[in-house]
Amino acid sequence: MRHFTDVQADGAELVGRRLATRRGRLMLGAVLLAALALPSAAQAAGLPKASTRGAREVSYGSAVLTGSVNPNGANTSYYFQYGINKNYGGQTAIAGAGAGTKAVSVRLPIGGLQPLTVYHYRLVAVNSFGAALGDDEKLLTTKVPLSLAILASPNPVVFGGAVTVQGTLSGTSNASRQVVLQGDQFPFTAGFQNIGNKQLTGPTGSFSFPILGLALTTQFRVVTSTNPPVISPTAVESVAVRVSSHVARTKRRGFARIYGTVTPAEDGQQVGMLRITHGHGVLVGGTVLRHRDASSSKFSRVVRVKRGVYRVLVRVVNAGQVSNYGTPLLIR
Repeated sequence: MRHFTDVQADGAELVGRRLATRRGRLMLGAVLLAALALPSAAQAAGLPKASTRGAREVSYGSAVLTGSVNPNGANTSYYFQYGINKNYGGQTAIAGAGAGTKAVSVRLPIGGLQPLTVYHYRLVAVNSFGAALGDDEKLLTTKVPLSLAILASPNPVVFGGAVTVQGTLSGTSNASRQVVLQGDQFPFTAGFQNIGNKQLTGPTGSFSFPILGLALTTQFRVVTSTNPPVISPTAVESVAVRVSSHVARTKRRGFARIYGTVTPAEDGQQVGMLRITHGHGVLVGGTVLRHRDASSSKFSRVVRVKRGVYRVLVRVVNAGQVSNYGTPLLIR
């Protein structure tokens, strides 16, 4: 017969084997679960998804392209292809969409577009698993808005002289557009009034208005007949007094009489006699304008002179006209 102690030993050994078996099964289960979990994580990453959406902020030369990208668990980049057909040919900069598992909104700007032109575009998303292409979408750029630029020349113009106001109408359909010149003379209280006849712009949108016999400083602008009208910036044309100057010898050696007239009449305004030295005027004498008739004033002054070139400067503070020089006078 076996002793009780032997039976106890056998029982303990059996329990130990069962415990070891259970621990082995638990470990095997954990290993199997871990093995099953690894394919699950790998399957979470893959090709990205790209969805092209409508363009925003479309103008005549630019737009913002939009879409959505699902990185599908892998680090993903995206860009847009665009062009005038489905061959595209243009591409935006490349941007990042992250490595998430949900779709994120994306947008990138494009520029250098032509006005009133249809462009095709699509979104491209790329990660380590490959590239995904969004559907082709289209946008239509807008027309270039009309705008006016003008220039009045010469500026200033001598009293009673001729001026030309020229400029360009820019934008889509700028040729053969009707434009009119408007003016408002000093003291600028009457408001702008039409001057002369309307014109049609040339093939490039250019136009030119001649004005004869300008007598007062005038504000000019050009207006289109479109609805609403396009109005140019204002060009201020200054009118300088007309100075007629002469020189005559006197009985006193080393002295000469400088005299002349100023149109229009500017009685009381200052007159300076200048000797031109190294390109600069040096004052040698002065006087004020005196009344000559309804349309002009006169001046005369005997000054000490020596050989050289002299000029008369008439300073005018009346804003209707501006100051001006007479023609150079040569004294030998």
